[in-house]
Amino acid sequence: MSSRKKIPMRKCVATGEMKPKKEMIRIVRSKEGEVSVDLTGKKSGRGAYLSKNREAILLAKKKNILSRHLDVAIPEQIYEELLTIVEKEKLKTE
Repeated sequence: MSSRKKIPMRKCVATGEMKPKKEMIRIVRSKEGEVSVDLTGKKSGRGAYLSKNREAILLAKKKNILSRHLDVAIPEQIYEELLTIVEKEKLKTE
């Protein structure tokens, strides 16, 4: 038996790739229909995961994937916030 913890995997709604949850960003829609970026991964509501890369976010925006997934219009600010998060992450790893 390996003592390693099982890594929770999630599927990117834009690219369809399975990745560890830590490498994803969760976007959540609350019962009230509010859409927000959930960095903790703990907010209640309908969630969708996106890979932490610019391409996935732009693809999701272009094809309206998030709004289809969450059944709600996605405000422009959400995409801007996602891109900002990805840029910051990239700076950390370089």
